[in-house]
Formats: sequence, structure tokens, C-alpha cells
Amino acid sequence: MNDCVLCQEPGGQPIWQGEKLRLIRADEAGFPAFYRIVWNTHVAEFSDLSAAQRQHCMEAVALVEQVLRQQLQPTKINLATLGNVVPHLHWHIIARYDWDSHFPAPVWASAQRPRDSAREAAVVAQLPMVDAALQQAFAAYYEK
Repeated sequence: MNDCVLCQEPGGQPIWQGEKLRLIRADEAGFPAFYRIVWNTHVAEFSDLSAAQRQHCMEAVALVEQVLRQQLQPTKINLATLGNVVPHLHWHIIARYDWDSHFPAPVWASAQRPRDSAREAAVVAQLPMVDAALQQAFAAYYEK
């Protein structure tokens, strides 16, 4: 699709690219460990995929969740697939902390408190290590 941003651009900082999907880190202010799994071909809904493709996609979501939990020890991992603004299948995998500005509300809700710049910076400092762990996990699982 010519007007789909996820068909035209990676959608964020590329972390890993496979034949069927890619992993990117999104630039979302206040949420440094915000990742997305993006299906490479243009489909709008999860049910547009075959059963095998859905399993392939959900394994990727689970891999990201596992690595984020191991590397960052967040309070919670949020998983979401909305596509209201960009109707191209993608999953949000977001490490959440009880100190983040929106917790316990969704990242798209109103802030509950001011941002904690120092804690956000501490998470940002860990992202190169997290990205490397994600690349290693994806290579081990998908490139065997």
C-alpha cells in the first residue's frame, strides 16, 4: 500500500529483520523500552494471517516479552495491537514501571504523574544491552 507508513518505513529503530516480520524500538517519549513487532507484508488484522503465521508472530511477541523481563525487570509488560491510526498489523510490547508517568493506565491515556527523567535515563542506558539480547534471542529462534 502506497500510503501505509509501515509499508514505507521501518517504523522505528530496527533491531531485527526476518522474512515475515521485523522488530523495532519505537521512540515514544516517557517509555524508553517500547518495542513493536511489525508484520512485513501489509495486512490489517491478525486474523488475516494463517494459523502458522499467527504462531510465528506470537512467538516473536513472547520472545520480546521474555527478554524485556529478564533484562529490565519491569513492573509489567503491556501487549497491544490496535492499528486504529496505522492499519498495518503490528504488536506493541512495552516494559512498564510503577514509577512511569502513566502507570497503571495505558501509555495512551492521560498522565498520572510527572515523568521521572532519572529513572527513564537509567532504562535508556540499558537499551544497547537489551537490543543485543533481543538480536541474539531472535537469531537463535528464527535463524536456526
